[in-house]
Amino acid sequence: MEDIEGKQKKPGSRLCSICTHKKAALKRPKTLEQICRECFFEVFEEEIHKVVVDNQLFKSGERIAIGASGGKDSTVLAYVLSELNRRHNYGLDLFLLSIDEGITGYRDDSLETVKRNEIEYGLPLKVLSYKDLYGWTMDEIVKMIGLKNNCTFCGVFRRQALDRGAALLKVDKVATGHNADDIAETVLLNILRGDIARLGRCTSIITGEDGPIPRCKPFKYTYEKEIVIYPLS
Repeated sequence: MEDIEGKQKKPGSRLCSICTHKKAALKRPKTLEQICRECFFEVFEEEIHKVVVDNQLFKSGERIAIGASGGKDSTVLAYVLSELNRRHNYGLDLFLLSIDEGITGYRDDSLETVKRNEIEYGLPLKVLSYKDLYGWTMDEIVKMIGLKNNCTFCGVFRRQALDRGAALLKVDKVATGHNADDIAETVLLNILRGDIARLGRCTSIITGEDGPIPRCKPFKYTYEKEIVIYPLS
């Protein structure tokens, strides 16, 4: 009888499994717990804080560039890192670094999002273009080589652009929005390719320590679904 009554209860009548006094508003993808919005915000942010502290991602006084594409991952990362920096006194000099490939109509909307983030989060923004870094925009390259191999050129340039931009701006580290889903996909891809060398590197939370600018992934253990839910809750 109790089981039947339990099944008939409305989902909205469940209490948060963490605070136990507010109504549950969502089922957390990572743990499947029924929790309220306030508790979701708290555990989401504090889990990222724990990742930062446990993995010693940053040192006080460091100049950190947040790779800002205008997408959901980098937008949430910028907000959460700025909040944690203030709340836990990391002592970091944070700013947004965005790359403009110079493709007409491709990056315009996302750059507008990054500019809004600059104002809303109070973080300085630096936009560097392929023109700044390489002397060519992608539109100019396409005019020279045609459409056939343009993705190859853009892919090579994009992989290097953040590093070059970070070096020009004299940053200590670049923080990117790569999440647990991204890393899982990369692992699978490298397994299928049989690329053992990259397989080892792609799971590291800090990469490029032997190079000029290390990169770190504060979202390494964060599910993509939770990043989507965070700004909507």
